[in-house]
Amino acid sequence: MSTMADVARSAGVSVATVSHVLNGTRPVLPHTRQAVLDAVEALGYTPNSLARSLVTSRTRSIGLAVSAISNPYFTEILQGVEAAALEAGYSLLIADPHDDPEHELKVVQLLHGRRVDGMIVAPSAEPGDLVAYLRRQAVPTVLLDRVLERAGPGQGQFDQVCAENSGPMAELVTHLASLGHRRIGLVAGLPGLSTTSERIAGYRQGLAAAGLDADGELVVSGSSEARGAERATAALLALPGAPTALVTANNAMTIGALRALRERGLGVPGDIALACFDDFAWADLFAPRLTAIAQPSREMGARAVRVLLDRLSAPDREARTVRLPCAFVHRASCGCPEPGPADTGNSMESTSQFEKGTTP
Repeated sequence: MSTMADVARSAGVSVATVSHVLNGTRPVLPHTRQAVLDAVEALGYTPNSLARSLVTSRTRSIGLAVSAISNPYFTEILQGVEAAALEAGYSLLIADPHDDPEHELKVVQLLHGRRVDGMIVAPSAEPGDLVAYLRRQAVPTVLLDRVLERAGPGQGQFDQVCAENSGPMAELVTHLASLGHRRIGLVAGLPGLSTTSERIAGYRQGLAAAGLDADGELVVSGSSEARGAERATAALLALPGAPTALVTANNAMTIGALRALRERGLGVPGDIALACFDDFAWADLFAPRLTAIAQPSREMGARAVRVLLDRLSAPDREARTVRLPCAFVHRASCGCPEPGPADTGNSMESTSQFEKGTTP
């Protein structure tokens, strides 16, 4: 097995120079750097990552705490994180918090104990203990998908990456209103999540833009999961003035809502129109196909990695919240004629972009 000394002899440089090239600890002349890399390839040298971490105080690993097992929405985000981390030469340690505050803290402590260089975390609805720990330990962290109102300077320097929520939700509601619907129900997510509050705000914005009054009884929590959405949909359908259109605030709740409609013999869109926040792989397999807001899930994951690497390279930089635009995917469940191939997947830029460190 080749050693660093073998690489140094082959390249005609010192062992220290080889170390600087491989660890990026000091600038090296381009031709010298190339000579080292050529020697590494020719000899098949594999750096000792453990020894390197002892020298650099870096493990080149990232901890990821998202509920990817219990919440399928995060699966595509995870793929984006993994690809970007691998491209940057980082390994990934993954733990599932199950959206439970107590378990969330445990898994983050576990990841931190593995000496990861930084973390990417999708916080639960009650992240107080998590946030306190990350700030106390000064762990470089990017909050993913779900954000905090106060995450900037003086509060732990949490960078944040998420999708736009309010504008796209308002777009769904105004579209339904343009089709003549006046009673539009919302199956909302778990209280306490920023995605829930922002999508409820967007729902109300859409109603106001359409000249409709907000009726509180038309907003029912589905707790961000299918069974909760099934109960919420049943409650909405039992109202004296039942909605003629329904918006679900994530993909799991769309499944629950569809189950509740089927059990009552209601067809979409003939008996009730349906539009959902979150597109998913099988949304166009339903009959009719589902009108949806598509989030840039993979890009969110990849961007979170890039933002974390920026933080690691410049620990004192100003915290930022990056919001990515969604796309309105127009299909037929809203009650419109089935659009042709040229009409689907139209990009919908959000009304606001947060690229300068502002919080929502």
